[in-house]
Amino acid sequence: MNKRKACSYIACLISLFLLIGCSTIDKSKDLVENNIPSTEENQGNIQTPIEEIDPIKEQIKEMSLEEKIGQIVMVGLEDYTLDDNSRKMIENYYVGGFIIFSKNVEDSAQLLSLINSLKETNFKNRIPLFISIDEEGGRVSRIPKEIKKLPANRKIGQMNNKELSYKIGTILAEELNMFGFNMDFAPVLDINSNPKNPVIGDRAFGAEPDIVSNLGIQTMKGIQSGRVISVIKHFPGHGDTSVDSHVGLPTIDHDLERLKSFELVPFKEAIDNEADAVMVAHILLSKIDSDYPSSLSKTVITNILREDLGFDGVVITDDMTMGAISENYEIGNAAIKAINAGSDIVLVAHGFENSITVIDSIKAAVENGVIPGERLDESVYRVLKLKQKYNILDQTKDTIDVEEINNIIKEILDEF
Repeated sequence: MNKRKACSYIACLISLFLLIGCSTIDKSKDLVENNIPSTEENQGNIQTPIEEIDPIKEQIKEMSLEEKIGQIVMVGLEDYTLDDNSRKMIENYYVGGFIIFSKNVEDSAQLLSLINSLKETNFKNRIPLFISIDEEGGRVSRIPKEIKKLPANRKIGQMNNKELSYKIGTILAEELNMFGFNMDFAPVLDINSNPKNPVIGDRAFGAEPDIVSNLGIQTMKGIQSGRVISVIKHFPGHGDTSVDSHVGLPTIDHDLERLKSFELVPFKEAIDNEADAVMVAHILLSKIDSDYPSSLSKTVITNILREDLGFDGVVITDDMTMGAISENYEIGNAAIKAINAGSDIVLVAHGFENSITVIDSIKAAVENGVIPGERLDESVYRVLKLKQKYNILDQTKDTIDVEEINNIIKEILDEF
C-alpha cells in the first residue's frame, strides 16, 4: 500500500469514528432531554413483575377476627325450625355453615323452609353459608321420607359399574340442589376390610382398594357435576376398625407403608382427580401418631394428607361432639389442636354450648398466639376459595317437585 492510499484509509477511519461518536452523544442527549429511560433501564422495567391482586386475600384483610373464626366453624341445629340459638350463630358468630340431620327433617316442605330461613337470616352477612348433609344413599340418608332412597354403596360395588356410580352421584346432587344444599359428606372411601367393623359395613363400596377407588371417584365426580361440593370421607380410613368413633376412640396399628398400599389408595386417587374437601376421622394410628387421633394430628393432616398426598383443599374434622373426642378431650382444646394440625373447618354438630365453647376457645387461642394469625388466614382462604369455586350464594328455593325426583330415582333403581 503506497503512502497516499494509507493516509486516505486512516482519514476515513477517523471520520467514521467521529460520526458514530456524535450519533451516540446526540442519542444520549435526546434520552436525557426527553426523559426517556436508557435501554438498560427499559430492560429493568420489563423484567419487574407486576404483583397481581388476589381478591380473596383482599377480602380476608377486611374481615374481623370474629368473621374469620366463624368461617372455620360448622354447626348443627336442634329443631325443625331456625331457633334463637341458631340465629345467634349466624348474627353474632358469623358461622360459615350448618349441617342438617334427621332430627331436623320432618317433611319436604319443612326442610325447604328451614334451609331458606338459614339463608335469609344470613343475607346481611358478607359470606354465604355452606348448607351440608350426610347423604350417602342406603342407611345413611337424611332427606325426607317421601323421597325414594338410593341403594347403599355395597350394592353399587357389587354391580361394579362406573357409569352407574357416576349417575348415583348426579342424582344425589339433584336431590340436594332441590332443597338448597351445597355440600354433601359423601362418598365414603373407607375400605370395609374388617368384618367386625360396626360403623362402615354396607356404606363402603367394597373390601378392596381398586373397587372403592374406581366407584368412589365416579360418585364424587357425579356430585361435583351437579355443583354440590363432595366431601370424601373418612380419612385416613375407618374400614379396619372394631370400635365406632361415635362412642369411643378406634385404634389402628398399621404402619405408613401399609396405609399407603391399602387404606390411603382411594383417597390418593380422589385427590389426583380433583377432590375439593376431605373429612378426617377420629382414629388413632398408633404407629403414626400415638398421642393424638387423626383429626387432631399434625403428622396425619399436614405431613401425610397435605405433603405426601398433595392435598391443598379444605380439610374438615368429623363431628367434635362424637365420643372419640368428647370422652377423651375438652372440646375447646380439641378444636385448637385440630386447627394447628391443619384442619380448616371444625364440625360441631350438636349442642349450642359446644359451639360457643369452640368459638370462644379458638378466639382466645388466636389472641394469645396459640393459633398463629397466618394459620387462621390460611384456612379462611381455603374456605372462601371453595365457596367462590362453587359460586355459593344464599339463594332461596321457591318450590320442590318430589314426584319429578322420585321418577329419576326410580329409573336408576330399575337398573339394580
